[in-house]
Amino acid sequence: MEKILIVDDERSMRDVLSIMLKRSGYEVTVASDGSEAIQQVGKDIFDLVITDLKMPKVGGLEVLKAVKEAAPDTVVLLITAFASTDSAVEAMKLGAYDYLSKPFHVDEVQLIVRNALEKRRLSTENTLLKREIASQSSLASIIGQSEPMQKVLEVICKVADSKSNVMICGESGTGKELVARAIHYNSARSRFPFVTVNCSALPEPLLESELFGHMKGSFTGAIANKAGLFEIADGGSIFLDEIGETTPSMQVKLLRVIQEREFRRVGGTRDVKVDVRVIAATNRDLAKAVADGSFREDLYYRLDVIPITLPPLRLRTPDIPMLAKHFLEQFAKANGKPLPKLSDDAVRLLVAHEWKGNVRELENLIERIVAFSTTPVIDEADIHNWLHRPAPPPQQPSQGYPVDLPPDGLDLEKLINSIEKELLLKALERSKWVKKKAARLLQLNTRSFRYRLEKYEIKGGTDD
Repeated sequence: MEKILIVDDERSMRDVLSIMLKRSGYEVTVASDGSEAIQQVGKDIFDLVITDLKMPKVGGLEVLKAVKEAAPDTVVLLITAFASTDSAVEAMKLGAYDYLSKPFHVDEVQLIVRNALEKRRLSTENTLLKREIASQSSLASIIGQSEPMQKVLEVICKVADSKSNVMICGESGTGKELVARAIHYNSARSRFPFVTVNCSALPEPLLESELFGHMKGSFTGAIANKAGLFEIADGGSIFLDEIGETTPSMQVKLLRVIQEREFRRVGGTRDVKVDVRVIAATNRDLAKAVADGSFREDLYYRLDVIPITLPPLRLRTPDIPMLAKHFLEQFAKANGKPLPKLSDDAVRLLVAHEWKGNVRELENLIERIVAFSTTPVIDEADIHNWLHRPAPPPQQPSQGYPVDLPPDGLDLEKLINSIEKELLLKALERSKWVKKKAARLLQLNTRSFRYRLEKYEIKGGTDD
C-alpha cells in the first residue's frame, strides 16, 4: 500500500484530503505543520508528500527541501491559496512534482495523485531494471530435455503459484538464479518486483542496509533515507543467493522478517510490514551446516519449505548440445557475426568434458570461441584449444596461455584483456570476493588490482 503524508495547518483541509485518499486505498499520515512533517519524514519513507505552501514557522518549501534531502525519490505536491509565478518556479526548481492553487476540485487532486504515484512507480521500476541485467525469465528459457531437468521443470510448474518459500541447491554455475526467476515470473507475483542480492558479496553492515534500508544519519555515509530490497520487493519475490554465507546475527534478522513479515530499517524506529516470497539458494550442504552449528536450524526450515536441487551439467549430458547451440546463437547475435555450426566431433568433445564449472563454464567457453572464430564451422580442434588451455604457472606468467596463431591473425590486445579479466574473476571467486586476498593470489598490490577492476568494470566484493 502506497504511503502519503498530508501537511497542512488547516484541520479541515487535512481531514478532506485524508478521507478522500484513504477511500482510494492509500495509507495516509497527517502533520499539522512543517516541523511535524519533517519529523515524520525522518521516521518513515513516504511515496508522496502533499504539503501546504504557506504555514507558520516552517513553510512548504522548507518541507520540500527536507523531503528531497532525506528521500530524493519521494514525490512532493504543493498546494496553496497564495499562488504566484515566483513561488511556483522556485518549487519546481527544488524538485516539486506539481503545484496546485486553492480552491481545487477533488477529481483534479485524485488525478494528480495517481499520476504522481505512477511517476514514483516508474522510477522504482527503472532502478530495478538497472539492478537486474538479465531479462525476465520464463520456463522456455530453461534449456534441457534430460530427465533430471524435466523433473526440475515439473517442480517449478507445481510450486510457482505457491506462497511457500523455496530453497534452490546446486553447484556453482548450475543456474540457480535462472530457476528463481522462472518461479517468480510464472507466479501470480510476476507483476510485482523480483529483486536479487548476493549474500556473500557484502559485509554484514552493508548487507543489512541493502536488505532492510536505512534512515538518514543512521551511520556514516547514510546521507538520505533508503528503502531496502525487502521493501522494494513488496508483493513480489526476493532472491537471496549464497544464503549459506550469512553470519549468525544476519540469520536472526532474516528469520524475523520471514516469520513476522516485518522488519525495521537501520536507524529506524518503526516496523515495516511486507508481503514477500523468499527464494534462497546455496551451493553448500545446509543440513550439514545446521548439524555443525554454522546455520540456524529454525531459519533452515523456514527457507527449505520447497526444496529444488539442480543437477550438475555432468549429470545432464543430453542437454549439452542444446545449451551449446543456444549460446552460439546468443553470442553470434551479440557480436554481429554469422551463426557458426558445431561439427559432430566438436559436440562429442563437449559432451565428454567434466564441466566442473557447469553451465556457466560452458557459456564462457562458447563466448570465447565465438569471439575468436573466423570459420563457419567450429571443429574439435577449436574446442580443444580453448577447453584445455592451461592457466599460467604462478611463478612463470609469461609461459601461460599458449596461443595458436590463426591463419588470419588475431586481436592480441583483445585476447590479453580477455585472459586478464578471466583471471581477475577467478581470483575473486577463490577468495570469496575479498579483494586483498584476490590481489595476493595474482601477486598484485592493492592499487594495481583496483585499477584492473575499474578497467574491466568488475564491481562488488569487500576490501577485507
